[in-house]
Amino acid sequence: MQREFDIIIWGATGFTGKLVVEYMQRNYGGGNLTWAMAGRNISKLTGVRDLYGTNVPLLEANALDPQALGELVAKTKVILTTVGPYARYGSELVAACAAHGTHYCDLTGEVHWMHKMIHTHQEQARESGARIVHTCGFDSIPSDLGVFFLQKHMQQTYNTPAREVKYRAKAFKGGFSGGTIDSMMAMMEQAKTDPAIKDIIADPYALNEKYRGPDGLDHNRHYYDNDFKSWVGPFVMAAINTRVVRRSNELLNMAYGQGFSYNEGTLTQDGFGGLMGAAALGMGSSAMNSLAALEPARKLMQNFLPKPGEGPSQEQIDNGFFEIELVAKHPTDSSKDVRAVVKGDKDPGYGSTAKMLAESAVCLAQDDLTVGGGFWTPASAMGDQLLERLPGNAGVTFTLI
Repeated sequence: MQREFDIIIWGATGFTGKLVVEYMQRNYGGGNLTWAMAGRNISKLTGVRDLYGTNVPLLEANALDPQALGELVAKTKVILTTVGPYARYGSELVAACAAHGTHYCDLTGEVHWMHKMIHTHQEQARESGARIVHTCGFDSIPSDLGVFFLQKHMQQTYNTPAREVKYRAKAFKGGFSGGTIDSMMAMMEQAKTDPAIKDIIADPYALNEKYRGPDGLDHNRHYYDNDFKSWVGPFVMAAINTRVVRRSNELLNMAYGQGFSYNEGTLTQDGFGGLMGAAALGMGSSAMNSLAALEPARKLMQNFLPKPGEGPSQEQIDNGFFEIELVAKHPTDSSKDVRAVVKGDKDPGYGSTAKMLAESAVCLAQDDLTVGGGFWTPASAMGDQLLERLPGNAGVTFTLI
């Protein structure tokens, strides 16, 4: 693919977009990778370019102008986009990439929108050769690559896939982005006017095209997990991550097995304190979902939650981290269960996410990937390559324990 640029960063003036620009300039500013920034306001783009001391080209386009977006994506191998809510601002960009054979990666967690994009543009992306990869941030690379990493080890060691993988958020420090919250609120608003969206969001296999496995509906209850000797509450990103992992299994030709099961939760601790903590997580999650479904409550919550474009200080980003533990269950012998820990050295929602997204874009632009065009997950498109890139470049590690 001969294009003017390897990567164009779309949404470079937003909070997360600026973090991506900073990372790209620091790690790829003087190398053989060509990249540019794009958005709808050249003066704001110029401010970002000056802020980080880069001299990359600036390009202007409107997110809702199909012709302008078509001209934009035709100039690059990869579009990296941080502009959300994606259901509001991202559809025309995906359509342009699918039409022009331009690879694409984003940060979306909007399951209903991904479902729509897959079913609308899958065939065209396959024909054009465009690799479209959603969820290249904290949702859902630690989940998707963590399972891929463990299943690969299980196959190599015992010549069988794990029948079940459990993901447990163990410790993390950092806040939600205003963009993520805006996307969640927008999804609730759309579900109110289109009941079909509720059904898509609730479907545990919403992103699969054919295969359906044993996993049922999500739940917000607390429970005790003997594999971790701890009480477990719901994990806030589970409704996104679990769909992505299940789609990876389908795209990898059922490499995890026909009966593969996957779930996520948050570890509290053993004993009464752990029970109360897990129960509180469950009640809080249920209350949040119930309130967000009501328009007056939604508007009230938006007054107190971070706004799009807002985020933590650089010190908070640098002091943030995440740690996740996973266990892969051997199908017949529990003594052969395999465990891993996934760690990130920055705030999960901003610092680590920006680095994972940037490395995904570089991977799509420069690495020798075996998949063709179509809608992929991070693991199914770039699994081995990201397992090499992320520990050394992005501070995200995958370690057997």
